[in-house]
Amino acid sequence: MRGPAILTFQENRLLEALSEEAAGALAASAERIRLSHGATVYEMGEPFTHAYFPIDAVISVVAVMRDGQQIEALTIGREGVCGAQGLLDGTAFTTGAWCQVAGDVYRVPMATFQEMCAADAGTRDLIERYLSATVDAMAQSIACNRLHYVSERCARWLLMTYRRVGRPDFPLTHEVLATMLGVRRAGVSIAAAELQRAGVIRYVRGKFTILDPDGLEAAACECYGAINRAFSERRLLVA
Repeated sequence: MRGPAILTFQENRLLEALSEEAAGALAASAERIRLSHGATVYEMGEPFTHAYFPIDAVISVVAVMRDGQQIEALTIGREGVCGAQGLLDGTAFTTGAWCQVAGDVYRVPMATFQEMCAADAGTRDLIERYLSATVDAMAQSIACNRLHYVSERCARWLLMTYRRVGRPDFPLTHEVLATMLGVRRAGVSIAAAELQRAGVIRYVRGKFTILDPDGLEAAACECYGAINRAFSERRLLVA
């Protein structure tokens, strides 16, 4: 399903930060589309054709091994854009990206995105600050995957997803969450059960519901706050 883009772009934090002139120019070629769960956004090695600005979808950027195993390097929601690396060299996506939580996105042709950033210094500065923040976020995720307990990482991931979709419930299986965290499914099941017993989440038939965001944040590792600071310190709105 697709439709014309609106002119205000208030559902995505990056687009919301654009000047009125830049937002109007982008809206002329943007389209609002629906991404289903599991939809491929970019295959590894695929040329940059579009930039995707999530509204209530969540996109996972994943590192893919030769045997097909994946681990998430970056979560992108309404605070950001998928495909901004196309501004750096414009060649191909070096990782993979797919839709983790179904929802709407604004899709903009990469050529239009590149032209706008080249013509408007404010937009270019905004995207460069965003890319800088994502480098820090990915570095924090690497440290998190190596040093923190599965339960803490699980709480962080669920909280980040909750903030990005803007609603308390979203479809997600233990198997998919385990793939994103790079752990066994049994480890995620144990961690989710602990969080459910603590009353901060509910999990029923492939759907998580966040009951107590503050309690979930208390259960998460320090990386949740560190990743948010990576954005806020660069004057970017977090989800």
